[in-house]
Amino acid sequence: MVLIDTSAWIHALRPDGDPKVKARVAALLESGQAVTCAMIRLELWNGARGEHEKRVIRDLERTLPDLDITREVWRSAYMLAQTARKGGKSIPATDLLIAACARHHGVALAHDDTHFAAMPSIPEVTSTGDSYDPSS
Repeated sequence: MVLIDTSAWIHALRPDGDPKVKARVAALLESGQAVTCAMIRLELWNGARGEHEKRVIRDLERTLPDLDITREVWRSAYMLAQTARKGGKSIPATDLLIAACARHHGVALAHDDTHFAAMPSIPEVTSTGDSYDPSS
């Protein structure tokens, strides 16, 4: 299973999105490996442009498995935040929560976000699985 971050969904939803990221998201959807969580859906709804994107988001809500953001996920996010701060990194809380969700559920994270790319050096994030790096 692969949690698809908002940063990858943006490419998939927009006509001018990166073709490599679009293809990766399409492959995950077609293979049935894609999952979502409430934080990603909130970010998608917050940035939804027009009826097409809203329709796609509604379809995703109906069809994709949803990873729960439990108390344990929140605790993991708190620890990630502390570790990042101690390491001199400032990572948005939303990204910390999404990474913690992936880690807790033992799924990989597909993204196109430099904040996630910075997280592998944080020990707690190394267990999130094979993160997708669109530059490779």
